[in-house]
Amino acid sequence: MVAADSHKRHDVVAIGHAIVDVLVRVHGDVLERHGLPKGGMTLLDQAQAEALYNALEPELETSGGSAANTVAGLASLGSSTGFIGRVCDDRLGRIFRHDITAIGVCYPTPPSPGGGATGRCLVLITPDAERTMATDPGCAGELGEDDLDLPLIQQARVLYLEGYLFDDPGAKAAFRHAATTARHAGGLVALSLSDGFCVERHRDDFRAMLTAHVDILFANGEEIMALLQVDTVAQAVEHLRQRPLIAALTCGAQGSVVLGGGLVHAIPPHPLAGVVDTTGAGDLYAAGFLHGVTRHLPLEDCGRIGSLAAAEVISHLGPRPAVSLGCLLRRELPRLAMAPP
Repeated sequence: MVAADSHKRHDVVAIGHAIVDVLVRVHGDVLERHGLPKGGMTLLDQAQAEALYNALEPELETSGGSAANTVAGLASLGSSTGFIGRVCDDRLGRIFRHDITAIGVCYPTPPSPGGGATGRCLVLITPDAERTMATDPGCAGELGEDDLDLPLIQQARVLYLEGYLFDDPGAKAAFRHAATTARHAGGLVALSLSDGFCVERHRDDFRAMLTAHVDILFANGEEIMALLQVDTVAQAVEHLRQRPLIAALTCGAQGSVVLGGGLVHAIPPHPLAGVVDTTGAGDLYAAGFLHGVTRHLPLEDCGRIGSLAAAEVISHLGPRPAVSLGCLLRRELPRLAMAPP
């Protein structure tokens, strides 16, 4: 197990899109009509997002963003967390700031003085519970080095980076600066690949980041195969087990595979009654996993907590926990709940 510095104020500080999710239940023909690839993420400009929003019947508007969902899950587990991401002083920006601070996440980033509006992600959920995303990042995608709160990053046991931000050159530079800062302060750096299409667009940058800065990698099967340009997850596993890092690969209903120290652990999915909405599954898996990392648990136990958190979030509509994950952990996995920070 890689040790995270115990003399830190925060368990995890994340950098990512500060976005409000708009959740809509649709049938598959809606995706075809609007040219949205099922299960993927499509970038929109503000006009396109507004037109799509007006063509749908939103069911729920809630603070989201991949890394923000992860720190929300960590806060629900009882971890100390911080978040860095841009919003404007508009309606959606105020919703985001209220929601993330209300759950106890440290969010010192001031409102953006200019640029686009606060970002939003239209999450279209088909009857099979698969989610397809159409995102207008707004000012969230304009994050740069000037937005970094370096003292906050230095106080993190783990810095968690959201791969979606790789679509902006300024954000990539900010990631490298943040990762260097975190490591110099004795922290670990975790990266989520976020989306297979994003990996295809920025494969070389992701690979360079992985080699130079990353201690913990999160990906699903599609993303890791795209990154390594292999045909199967098994081939990706063989490649990754030679690297000096931890990797957690989620495989949907098959559970996950966790690698570290040359060892491979197959983690079964946590039992659940049914799947309602897969939005946030990978984000909450990362939350559970990092909660275990910051408590120095064995990797397979980190994976079990990740599976528990993912199972909770896909059992209801929305990308964030509907119940206290800390209480759920104490009930379902009491031995793992006893580990101190």
